[in-house]
Amino acid sequence: MRRILVLFLNMPDLHITSLANLKIKHAVKLRQRSHRDEAGQMLVEGYRECKRALDNAYQPQILFYCEELYLKNLHEPAIVQCCRERGAEIFSCSAAVFQKIAYRERPDGLLIIGPQLSRKLSDLVLPEHALVVVAEAIEKPGNLGTILRSADAAGVHAVIVCDRCTDIHNPNVVRASTGTLFSVPVVEAESDDAIAFLRARGFCILATTPHTEHLHCDVPLTGNVAIAVGTEQYGLTEKWMNAADLRVRIPMLGLADSLNVASATTILLFEAVRQRIAAGQVKVPEPEEWHGEATFDA
Repeated sequence: MRRILVLFLNMPDLHITSLANLKIKHAVKLRQRSHRDEAGQMLVEGYRECKRALDNAYQPQILFYCEELYLKNLHEPAIVQCCRERGAEIFSCSAAVFQKIAYRERPDGLLIIGPQLSRKLSDLVLPEHALVVVAEAIEKPGNLGTILRSADAAGVHAVIVCDRCTDIHNPNVVRASTGTLFSVPVVEAESDDAIAFLRARGFCILATTPHTEHLHCDVPLTGNVAIAVGTEQYGLTEKWMNAADLRVRIPMLGLADSLNVASATTILLFEAVRQRIAAGQVKVPEPEEWHGEATFDA
């Protein structure tokens, strides 16, 4: 049995040069939400995104790679080998074929097809002093992906996407999150269910509005806190505003009267981080050693 496995792992990969290949056509179709939902699959493109997915136990089903497009050709083979060892179908591609399936302007030669993420509210295991983000009806994939990236950086324990307008499996969400979609537990839920879930666990729900005297830096954010953010144009709905235990505003000192939703979320999250560091709840990591240039995974 071991010999068979070794032979399988050492088999040459099928090289695809035709744009009419059925696997290629399937990958292209997965850019559309209807096809992703029908197939129950998603696209993960890029070295950093693929690595973070695999580092978080993601199970690839298909990997397409193109050595000609690798950025440095140092770490990419490890991604290919990891996918191979997890039983994924492996296909090498010509540059023209890979550029056909890639959704980036400058692809780096790695693209995974795998299962969509499926997690329910009941699956969440939250610690004491949990920090959660609620993203209600976010419309732009880039904003949702950036919120996920900030959530990962701030050590958020879960992101609850309510009444979704943007599919969390949209390739641009994966790209904007830089692969942190796989490191932060993400749940899709209806607002009523999310509010009931948070209430049952003693969460303080925080909402932002310009119509309050309380600044975001003047309220306690060290307990079980759920930071709720809403649509880019209108903010949170009345349902979430009424559910909020705290309403705060971020001071605006210039002409602009509002911030991008991802920017506002980041400010709120790192105020919570600041308070949790001061309270001894969070340990600050040691600074990384400076090598004079950015690393590949920066």
